[in-house]
Amino acid sequence: MAYFFKRYHVPGTPPGTLNITAPESRIPLKMHLVDYTEQEYLEKELATAEECHEYLERKSVTWIHIQGTIDRDTLTGFGKLFGLHTLSLEDITNLGQRPKIDSFEDQLFVIMSLPAISENVVTIEQISFFLGKGYVISFHEGESDPFTPVRNRLRNRAGKLREKPADFLLYLLLDIVIDQGFPLFESLGEDIEALEDELLDSPGKSTLEDIHNLRRHLLLLRRMLWPQREVINFLIRNDQGFIDEKTIIYFHDCYDHAVQILDMLEAYRESTTNMLDVYLSSVSNRLNETMKVLTVIATLFMPLTFIVGVYGMNFSVNEQSPWAMPELRWYYGYPFIWALIIAVAGGMWLYFKRKHWW
Repeated sequence: MAYFFKRYHVPGTPPGTLNITAPESRIPLKMHLVDYTEQEYLEKELATAEECHEYLERKSVTWIHIQGTIDRDTLTGFGKLFGLHTLSLEDITNLGQRPKIDSFEDQLFVIMSLPAISENVVTIEQISFFLGKGYVISFHEGESDPFTPVRNRLRNRAGKLREKPADFLLYLLLDIVIDQGFPLFESLGEDIEALEDELLDSPGKSTLEDIHNLRRHLLLLRRMLWPQREVINFLIRNDQGFIDEKTIIYFHDCYDHAVQILDMLEAYRESTTNMLDVYLSSVSNRLNETMKVLTVIATLFMPLTFIVGVYGMNFSVNEQSPWAMPELRWYYGYPFIWALIIAVAGGMWLYFKRKHWW
């Protein structure tokens, strides 16, 4: 997992320059328009930005979702048609932006981070939103569309969604982005439980690698998800005339979800820190047990080595010296030494057992 994944300009590039993805890494572009009122609903695929012009004159809510890698001409076309600021267009192409919100005279610009996990690898995808009078524009340079459930609700006229203004639609889209954290952290929670069981059973080098990978994922998530709470807080507390008072309460719910996800994030980070401590303690305990066994074995053989060392000097019987070694020529000398060795080793072993050293 890379720590740095931001797409950026070469230092010194003029502000507002669009950083377009190389052709070999582009994702096919799809532009989807939804225009609705309480009674009417229209849905169509777009080929150019100019096709949206007629819907801006209607008293309806228009939602344009751009999925995939957008080219410079198309992005510039949307910018001219909706009056999008050049710095905001630059942020759309420079992926890896920190979640933020910018307030302009006639629109809001919001950047959010969409977390996902695939094959135990956490990824962060950038989603950008523009909220204006009667319209919402969303940009997502990814392969899958995360907003299909909202489109289905509008299509099936579920609830009173079609009666709501554009700011309520923005709430629904932001809520989907934030709520993606719940299944992600559910999966990470299962990984943490599995690692905890592994730590108690038989931790190895692979366990340490899994813990470090998990910590890196949580570090990335903390860096990209923490600012989202401030984005929602700004929408709630700063009256810019874009959010209706009746919609504010829904953004409060969105804010609660963001706080819950951050709480889980901090709890998981603490768990991984504790798991690392447990792993190091487990390794230390295993090393201590190994050293304990080796120490006991070495201690058992120390007196035995002394005994065989003494009788290995091979001093024969010297009739002129009272300090000679008669055991060397004794008939029962060899079995006597073995009996002495066994008695000493057995006695020491029983002593270690009684002291609970073994």
